[in-house]
Amino acid sequence: MATDHIRYDVLARDALRGVLRRVLSDAAAHGLPGEHHFFITFLSEAEGVKLSPRLLAQYPDEMTIILQHQFWDLVVSEDRFEVGLSFGGIPERLVVPFSAIKSFFDPSVQFGLQFEPSEATSEVPAKNLPAAPAPTPAPVAVSQTPDPEDTEPTKPSDGAEVVRLDRFRKK
Repeated sequence: MATDHIRYDVLARDALRGVLRRVLSDAAAHGLPGEHHFFITFLSEAEGVKLSPRLLAQYPDEMTIILQHQFWDLVVSEDRFEVGLSFGGIPERLVVPFSAIKSFFDPSVQFGLQFEPSEATSEVPAKNLPAAPAPTPAPVAVSQTPDPEDTEPTKPSDGAEVVRLDRFRKK
């Protein structure tokens, strides 16, 4: 197999992270248009992630946040975003580097981006790494409608709810 000296996988990953950066920057400047809202999953112990000890204890590996109605002070920079959210009635400030993000999904238009865990785990402490590394495929853009047979019933929750994006994928 030929060696990829250009590193198309890195170029594609960076371009897709640029899409995410642009969408969040627009939301920070103008708010969320229409019915758009975002599910963002990230590695909670990745380098540069800042969470309160309470949230880190609740979500030691990864966390999914939803930016919809109740978030504030969204600030987007070249390498990360910061946002205020409330968890169980307690306001928190989160800092999330783009390199820690595993997935982004906007259910209003069924658009999502997925970043392979192996590319973000390089910044996670060794105690959280799997024994054998997985191959590193390029990130994938996802734009699908949910399969009605694969949806789970919704249930009320007291606070933030972690949602598996697998239920939106066709099998």
